[in-house]
Amino acid sequence: MTAPIFVINGPNLNRLGTREPEIYGRATLADVEATCREAAGERPLRFLQSNYEGEIVEWIHEAIDAGAGIVINPAGLTFSSVPVIDALKMSARPVIELHISNIHRREEIYHRSLVSRVATAVIAGLGPAGYPAAVAAMAGLLDRGAGR
Repeated sequence: MTAPIFVINGPNLNRLGTREPEIYGRATLADVEATCREAAGERPLRFLQSNYEGEIVEWIHEAIDAGAGIVINPAGLTFSSVPVIDALKMSARPVIELHISNIHRREEIYHRSLVSRVATAVIAGLGPAGYPAAVAAMAGLLDRGAGR
């Protein structure tokens, strides 16, 4: 069986569709998951969301042990979580950091991503459409045998 692509979502992303729709759009996390599954085609996909840092770290560990690659929208943990960064650094598989908004056009607090330092690639500012783009990009990396 082919190892799954892990799509891991951080805090408050369960509120997509209602949280600041002028920034994040009206698509719900269920809508986003559906577009990711479509983009994945025959590839298995694990789509996860948590508001808890420790649970996200555990999923990263699981992805390291049993996944093909990691697409992660760490949300607010992007700018503050050393445990998430340390876990991602352990991955020999590709890691794509994903943000719905363009974090560089937002308030200063959102300009310094810790995750970018360990990510293979970064996608930001495409809205919810960034998710299927990230899954398709991950599939391409995996097809080429790319690691980190």
